[in-house]
Amino acid sequence: MARLPYLNPEDLAEADRPLLKRMITLHRCLVNSPGAARAFSGLGQYIRYGMKLDPRLRELAILQVGWLARSPYEWSHHVKIGHDFGVTDEDVTALIAETDGKPNGLEPLAKLVLKGAREVYAGGMSAGTFAELQQHFDNEAMVDLTVTAAFYCAVVRTLASLAIDVEPEYQPYLDKFPFPA
Repeated sequence: MARLPYLNPEDLAEADRPLLKRMITLHRCLVNSPGAARAFSGLGQYIRYGMKLDPRLRELAILQVGWLARSPYEWSHHVKIGHDFGVTDEDVTALIAETDGKPNGLEPLAKLVLKGAREVYAGGMSAGTFAELQQHFDNEAMVDLTVTAAFYCAVVRTLASLAIDVEPEYQPYLDKFPFPA
């Protein structure tokens, strides 16, 4: 159960109601601070719709952070969102295997993106991994990948700290790809 109330549009000032155009529990809790919700949403929208980084690779990086954090909300939402941007069930299974150092079918660039996301999650991407990624991405994509992984590190910590509930419609994604016991 969330530590703060889930608000509805009628609970907000008229100018803040558009913050709840998606009535997901994360947004319904964040609007307890409309300014924070607006800032949070701005970067999230850029990551999803504005950056030039390949959307499948972006979603794999986000999923890597969600998996490492064992964040039910992030994991379930981005398995679904990932599907919308080209992530397959096979990719999700391979990500889990890659995280455990097991053989999998991901292509080398996807494995490298996951390695970079794991390093950002652990505190910062190493110079070696950064240099390897620069062989594939221009400066803009390097910033976009780094900001994506770092932002989702903040997202999973926000979700955990506010104890945001997973909506029932996302539970099937947790059931299909559960965290280890």
